[in-house]
Amino acid sequence: MSSTPDSAVRTYIEGHSAAFLDDLAEWLRIPSVWADPAHADDTRRSAAWLAEALTATGFPVAEVWPTGENGEGAPAVFAEWPSGTPGAPTVLVYGHHDVQPAAREDGWHTDPFEPVLTDGRLHARGAADDKGQVFFHTLGVRAHLAATGRTAPAVNLKLLVEGEEESGSPNFPALLKTHADRLACDVVIVSDTGMWAEDTPTVCTGLRGLLECEITLHGPDQDIHSGAYGGAVPNPATEAARLVAALHDDDRRVTLPGFYDGITELTDEERRLIAELPFDEDRWLRAAHSHAALGESGYSTLERVWARPTAEVNGITGGYGGPGGKTIVPASARLKLSFRLVAGQDPDRIQALVRDWVADRLPAGIRHETVFTGATRPCLTPIDHPALRSLVTAMGRAFGQKIRFTREGGSGPAADLQDVLGAPVLFLGISVPSDGWHAPNEKVETGLLLKGAEAAAHLWEELGSTGTHATGRPAA
Repeated sequence: MSSTPDSAVRTYIEGHSAAFLDDLAEWLRIPSVWADPAHADDTRRSAAWLAEALTATGFPVAEVWPTGENGEGAPAVFAEWPSGTPGAPTVLVYGHHDVQPAAREDGWHTDPFEPVLTDGRLHARGAADDKGQVFFHTLGVRAHLAATGRTAPAVNLKLLVEGEEESGSPNFPALLKTHADRLACDVVIVSDTGMWAEDTPTVCTGLRGLLECEITLHGPDQDIHSGAYGGAVPNPATEAARLVAALHDDDRRVTLPGFYDGITELTDEERRLIAELPFDEDRWLRAAHSHAALGESGYSTLERVWARPTAEVNGITGGYGGPGGKTIVPASARLKLSFRLVAGQDPDRIQALVRDWVADRLPAGIRHETVFTGATRPCLTPIDHPALRSLVTAMGRAFGQKIRFTREGGSGPAADLQDVLGAPVLFLGISVPSDGWHAPNEKVETGLLLKGAEAAAHLWEELGSTGTHATGRPAA
């Protein structure tokens, strides 16, 4: 447990907040939209800017790493600051410096790449997702050093900031494997997430995985007359509908044999903690533009979207869809499905289950292809993990109140970090739902950015004060 007064960290951060926000605004002016080839050079400039800023912060190592087989990918930034303390844990902070496309005509009130600070809110593309949440670590580590009197962090601190997250991180797994030795760590901190609400600080403990597939069914070699042939040959549109209808049972459980085998079930404690959150289902439904909640029996809405696996029909097409009638047996039909996966589910195994299930249910005369894309593994850190307890303590010191727990229903590169580096993943994010990620007028609450810096400052002390015990690994 730390003996450094929380006020020392807070005083430093408050005294340096104006310069911090000025520097962040300078970075936000760089339109690092890697998805748009016109901004490729801007994305490279963003990486160079960050490397220089990390050097100015005090990191003795700050490098720009190329990605892709021939360096055609967006550059990532790596920085390292050894602790010098024997037995200190090694922590890797992850974030990204690329941003979503944005233009004034999309509905922005101001130029998306000219930051505007109004009433404690900084508006700009990337303010919350993810440049602001990456950059608060520079202020946090300086506050940590100033408050403790150290000349190097209490942990061996590393940063990895990629440039392709908004484009699906296509080169990220290879980057991790290539540099696995230099990225080796005891714990990973992901600062690319958020909290429940400004007045309800939370820690995310996991993300679901994702598997997408497209199933194409072929029947007749061409569209044929439904009067002459209908009812006597297999109809691919009908078989597509039968597959969709068979995907769930009456309790809305996925029917693929073995789909739930080995999953990590919610504990009673986790269900209690989720139930503690101030969840307004009517408000949630309005945000979802939906009119009723529906899902797997026996689970609450939050449990369904955070901790249960799903199978969703994203699209179903086949046959004639134009005006009037066209009495045919169509030649083909197509399904697009996605599966959200939870801890204990392996995307490769689920692929095999889907392939077998489709093949077993189709009649003779229907040929099919099943193509999978977008495989992402689930990521989960148990709520009793020592490093997670350190993070909760650090956030509690920063926010001065109880820290609650969430998960996120979406997916991201956190699982790659967990799998390749073999370290638990924790989430230190301060963004709130109103920040408008990917939307016009994205913003970040500057008070929360500073709280993020406080939490980071406390976290390095909390982890360092207990050595590698805090990461769940034996102390050196």
